[in-house]
Amino acid sequence: MLDVRRLRLLRELSYRGTIAAVAEAMTFTPSAVSQQLAALEREAGVALLERTGRRVALTPAGVALVGHAEAVLERLELAAAELAAAHTGLVGAIRVGAFPTATRTILPAALAALGRDHPGLEPMVDEIDPAEVAPRLRTGDLDVALVHEYDFVPAIPDLALDTEPLLEEPMYLASGDGGDSPVRRRDTPGEAPAGHGGTPGEAPVRHGDTPGGDVPARHGDGDGAGDVLARWRDASWIVSKPGTLCHTMTVRACQAAGFAPRIRHHIDDFATVLAMVAVGQGVALVPELGAADPPGGVRLTGLPMRRRTQIAFRRGASAHPAVAAFTAALRSSLPGGRRTGHAR
Repeated sequence: MLDVRRLRLLRELSYRGTIAAVAEAMTFTPSAVSQQLAALEREAGVALLERTGRRVALTPAGVALVGHAEAVLERLELAAAELAAAHTGLVGAIRVGAFPTATRTILPAALAALGRDHPGLEPMVDEIDPAEVAPRLRTGDLDVALVHEYDFVPAIPDLALDTEPLLEEPMYLASGDGGDSPVRRRDTPGEAPAGHGGTPGEAPVRHGDTPGGDVPARHGDGDGAGDVLARWRDASWIVSKPGTLCHTMTVRACQAAGFAPRIRHHIDDFATVLAMVAVGQGVALVPELGAADPPGGVRLTGLPMRRRTQIAFRRGASAHPAVAAFTAALRSSLPGGRRTGHAR
């Protein structure tokens, strides 16, 4: 009989590639992981691993067993969801991961709604970049998370996880107002920046109007944004820290426009980014939720690019009452009624 705990270790090894990385993720010692995987090989009766330098590769039998492990672990999640549904009322902790913009703009109202409808649930929020979510969901550190993907940075499929679409936002180029009066502005896509050949005298758009003018909803690679971005090839850029999806998105979008951005600042918080833009420290790419209340002196030029937010959880866990309750609270609390996918 194959041990499920050892199957989890094998599955994590298929994602992480080294015994040390699996040990750190699962809070074991490397020797304990090695011993457990050796025991799994004895249970299987065939070689599951082969060493290639410091890394450990799975044999064809190991790869096949990981596929079965995914199915087994999904069935266990379904079983846990069914058992939880048999309880009366929802109680206990639900561990939520969310990226900073969502923590500020989406979660407060959702947590308030969850508290009203299910006072026995105790949400525990961990602010985290989407790039770090998948391994923490797989190991059980998180129960559910908000993640996002951008044009130019599509999501990487993870067989252990499922997602549901939640929200789609347009993207903006945030720039200084070029010496104009410090009004809050949202310009139509492709318009020249203020002070750089744009049409003078446009009226500022009211906060809450449809952002970005006629920005089309796209699921592609941001075609059409290059003409706008290329005008800022010589500007200083403000981007998120390396390793984040936001950083990768900005670099790839600029590269697609024919240049590498000259990065001056690395800042993750979009409110701080806009404050830096307002005082002439550079330009930046900002999603709608991150640009909800720009300071004076910032112009937001709509781009044919999108950020898409999804709800992520372990495969088989969508029917778990706590996950379902949190998902319902999110959908009922979205700002401005902007929803995608199942919420339509």
